[in-house]
Amino acid sequence: MERFCLWKVLMLLQVCNLGFLGTSGEQWRKTKEKISDSVKAYSPCSPVNCSCHLSVLHQDLGPFRRGISEDVMAATVQRGVGTHYQVIGNKLYREHNCMFPARCSGVEHFILEVIDRLPDLEMVVNVRDYPQVPSWVQPVLPVFSFSKTADYQDIMYPAWTFWEGGPAVWPIYPTGLGRWDLMREDLKKSAAQWPWKKKVSKGFFRGSRTSAERDPLILLSRDAPELVDAEYTKNQAWKSEKDTLGRPPAQEIPLVDHCRYKYLFNFRGVAASFRLKHLFLCGSLVFHVGDEWQEFFYPQLKPWVHYIPVQQDLSDVRELLEFVKENDAVAQEIATRGKEFILNHLQMQDVSCYWERLLSEFSQLLTYNPKKKSNYSQIVHRPSKTEL
Repeated sequence: MERFCLWKVLMLLQVCNLGFLGTSGEQWRKTKEKISDSVKAYSPCSPVNCSCHLSVLHQDLGPFRRGISEDVMAATVQRGVGTHYQVIGNKLYREHNCMFPARCSGVEHFILEVIDRLPDLEMVVNVRDYPQVPSWVQPVLPVFSFSKTADYQDIMYPAWTFWEGGPAVWPIYPTGLGRWDLMREDLKKSAAQWPWKKKVSKGFFRGSRTSAERDPLILLSRDAPELVDAEYTKNQAWKSEKDTLGRPPAQEIPLVDHCRYKYLFNFRGVAASFRLKHLFLCGSLVFHVGDEWQEFFYPQLKPWVHYIPVQQDLSDVRELLEFVKENDAVAQEIATRGKEFILNHLQMQDVSCYWERLLSEFSQLLTYNPKKKSNYSQIVHRPSKTEL
């Protein structure tokens, strides 16, 4: 009787196990189909004249196709939602006040690079983290912002962080993250040191607790350290271990050292995250959480083609990590496509090109001839920063 009962239990376990494998196989089949369908539908963009990203530019300028009057520009300046710039006679002028001087300097670097080819124009550039023109505002105000959601009508521009003014992370980036061209080279070297087969097969994240949205990944790391290594670091608001979910803050890890891991997580910050473009260059597979916040180059990065999309509440993250661990070749293919996209379509020349196209096309929307403000100072080139 005992043997019969034991045999019955073993049979039940086998049935349950087969059922689990069948469910798992079906689950992986559906995910593979998503990837296959996405790759088939994907049409690579042209690298000529930064045309890869121009659909974003045209969409952002769409609300102003009937023109921008002098009164609308004056109202935008008066609201104080950004820094007022003027390009007059191929020279750049700016009002005295700038909330974040390093950010303004990063913006000015790119404008000055193309100043000789720009017509006269004026614009308001927001260097805060958050966009300034909600969709309900009428008339739509022409404000340049680096990031936005679908609920805003700001005009996106390539962020200052491509040159300088990025977030300071002590002690690894004490003056702020910058010089995208230099970081590209460092990350390419690190990627070469950590080819796919040598990478650690688990997820990785280090960052501060900007929002509680990141908590599930930290908790998963504690529950399943074989899947993901995720810990909170300090930020300026850190007061106690309560701010790092009851544990001491982890040490900051330079971006080049992220390349040791196969799966790298990107979360939004206050707005879009500055780390996203860096993660791709490791040749690791990027897990991009949520799709609400955008920068000018995001729309051409496609889910399942260039990265793994993750629900904002991370309800699917464990399943996705298990999928990539069991489907290594598929994961590597996505990682490679993501890396190649950033290498080919987000070079410094693409950033400068986008700035030039954006300002040139924006100038054509002005229905008046801008006149230089007498109290504005001319902005001139400064010596290049040679550090990140």
